[in-house]
Amino acid sequence: MQQDQFETLVKSLCEKDSLPQVLEALKASEEQEIAEAAASLTGQFKLAEIDGEKRIYHVSMQENDEGEEQEYAEWIMNEGDDVIKFIAWFFYDMFDMKQKDVYQAAGRTYQQPKRN
Repeated sequence: MQQDQFETLVKSLCEKDSLPQVLEALKASEEQEIAEAAASLTGQFKLAEIDGEKRIYHVSMQENDEGEEQEYAEWIMNEGDDVIKFIAWFFYDMFDMKQKDVYQAAGRTYQQPKRN
């Protein structure tokens, strides 16, 4: 995919209102790799209310050090957050793209999460 095509895709995804809408648009992508990666994520997101926030997690099964399957949950974003957070996570997780590069493609500024 050319850089200008990627920028067009990211900008169109940013116009969506929610993670499910973005995921559906990714699954409908003409780029087969992107569509397959998005389809592989279907049903792997859970909503949990923690500290008064509705958090969206990606839930997957991974092998632990003992070789046993274990559920792993990764916090992606809060419900109502800008969908760029999910878009950047998707391209980082699936294609090893830096989140900063995804934000730049969207014409936005990436801010590194603060460490506690």
